[in-house]
Amino acid sequence: MNQSFEFHFRVILAHMKRILILCFIIATSTLTLMGQTRIFKGNSSYSSDVMFNLHNDKVYKGNSRYSSDVLCTISDGKIYKGNSTYSSDVIYTIKDGKIYKSNSSYSSDVIWTVIDSKIYKGNSTYSSDVIANFKNGKVYKGNSGYSSDVMYGYDGNITVSEFIALWHCFLYVY
Repeated sequence: MNQSFEFHFRVILAHMKRILILCFIIATSTLTLMGQTRIFKGNSSYSSDVMFNLHNDKVYKGNSRYSSDVLCTISDGKIYKGNSTYSSDVIYTIKDGKIYKSNSSYSSDVIWTVIDSKIYKGNSTYSSDVIANFKNGKVYKGNSGYSSDVMYGYDGNITVSEFIALWHCFLYVY
């Protein structure tokens, strides 16, 4: 009777260890995905169609998290080349919905304006100057909301700075 109890106790312990390991794996993978936004080709949501991923204020190629695959870094209203935060590597400065080239804040250096989830050419806010709009996890051409006009999709909430970093990667890297 004692040996039977000991055997069952060991079997139960072995199962509990497996359950704890499984719980640990699930918790770890969930924490890894938290804070990550994936950017997909067109209307896709397949992991094989991930163009970029956004994690900890950095945009990476595909599903990578390697520092060598950082396309740009977001910090204090600026978008930097690669993994850099040097002032000489500033691609854009973002201030009050205006996106300036490099470190500039001159109105003549405004490349885009972002207002109400729309990106406009230069300093304009005319509806005819809308380049793209983003809503419900999709970025559409111009003022469109048609599924055929989806340029790319994303699976998280994004800020204006993150949108500009992703927009840059979509335009110049992809």
